[in-house]
Amino acid sequence: MDVEAVLQKILPRIRPTDEERAFVEGLMRELETIAEETIESLGLDVKPYFVGSLAKDTYLAGDHDVDLFLAFPLDTPLEELREKGLELGKTIAERLDSYEIAYAEHPYVRARYRGVKVDLVPCYDVESWRDVKTAVDRSILHNRWVFENLRGRNDEVRLLKRFLKGINAYGSEIYIRGFSGYLAEILTIRYGSFLGVLENADFMLRQKIIDPGNWLKREHEVAMKTVRREAEADRPLIVIDPVDPRRNVAANLGWERYGVFYFRAAQFLEGPSEGFFFPRGQKSGSYLAELRRKGTHLVTLVFQAPGLVEDILLPQLERSARGFEKALTREGFKVLGWNVGHEGSKAFIMLEVDRRERERMMIKPGPEFFTERGRDFYRKNDRVWIIGKRLFAEKVVREGVVEVILELLEKNQVAMGKSVRENIRDAGIMLDYVPKELENEAYLFLSREKWNLKG
Repeated sequence: MDVEAVLQKILPRIRPTDEERAFVEGLMRELETIAEETIESLGLDVKPYFVGSLAKDTYLAGDHDVDLFLAFPLDTPLEELREKGLELGKTIAERLDSYEIAYAEHPYVRARYRGVKVDLVPCYDVESWRDVKTAVDRSILHNRWVFENLRGRNDEVRLLKRFLKGINAYGSEIYIRGFSGYLAEILTIRYGSFLGVLENADFMLRQKIIDPGNWLKREHEVAMKTVRREAEADRPLIVIDPVDPRRNVAANLGWERYGVFYFRAAQFLEGPSEGFFFPRGQKSGSYLAELRRKGTHLVTLVFQAPGLVEDILLPQLERSARGFEKALTREGFKVLGWNVGHEGSKAFIMLEVDRRERERMMIKPGPEFFTERGRDFYRKNDRVWIIGKRLFAEKVVREGVVEVILELLEKNQVAMGKSVRENIRDAGIMLDYVPKELENEAYLFLSREKWNLKG
């Protein structure tokens, strides 16, 4: 199937229908009315703005999260913005279906209304990057920039977002380190279309710096500071935010996710298919068969997951896995790879090691040579020598990897994430066995299908 035919089959699946658009527009009108009435009743000088993909009309069919920003005047003190912003958010949310307080740079309200997630976020009413005081303020400027520059290429953004989701490279959260929605919009605008972005996967990486706002001319020093900082941090891409020369839009994009995009883009251009956008279910197989095939061993630590959001939990688990890798390497085991995650209330760390046991040579002191016990010691050991009156021998000791891990934990010799340290100390440790709910995860890890670039 040629590329255009594939895209024509994908578009109806990802473009919102007329009924869906009518629902979204109605929902936004209702929310705007509720917000305006609440602002008035509290006597506040606040402007409600819709931001995000819903407001920019780059959302995918069925994906209706609403971001309603409550913009306070620039002269509002930060403490007041936090306090009054939260109060306003809660008062609006009381007229919706349900809500909870969530925390980012400052507290905001996460509500639900007519089956849709609605984030009510206080911010400053900024006109330019120089006004930005909190991390969320730029979102209003992002919306304006995309509106002014997208010029009807909304479906091209949808194709890119769906492609990135299909190849598991979408989302700038720290535990994904992929492409954000805003980055997908900028790249589509910069390269003109979905296919334009894919065709430039290699060029982007070599060019490194993308400057759609022309900041390197307009604000050279500020923009160069951003470029130097991000180049030093070795980011795959530096995309200077078209609304703020101090920020790299691709700062959270990791090399691994860019690498996946790099190979998948080339594969799609060579052999276009719907499977890139809507992959068929994950591969599955036997983790025990993988262990037999490779002759390696799997150590799995399972423990109670602390109540942390994924953004915090997963980096803590990764840090701990790297700690185990270092500690076991020091102890003479080879760690061939690690994997972390959580399933329900349990978290896990998987370590693939080269062997179950290590042999260690020990020097064994014995009795004086001229005693009965000395003669017995001499008979039982192969390599025996005398120092002074005492006998000594070499002894080979076999130690299992699980015992070594227990000893390392007991002696506090593993660097672990501080929020998960105590939970890991109480972990159940399994060798070449995992609980039923982790069987597929173990297979995907050991077979490397979890990260396989050719699958």
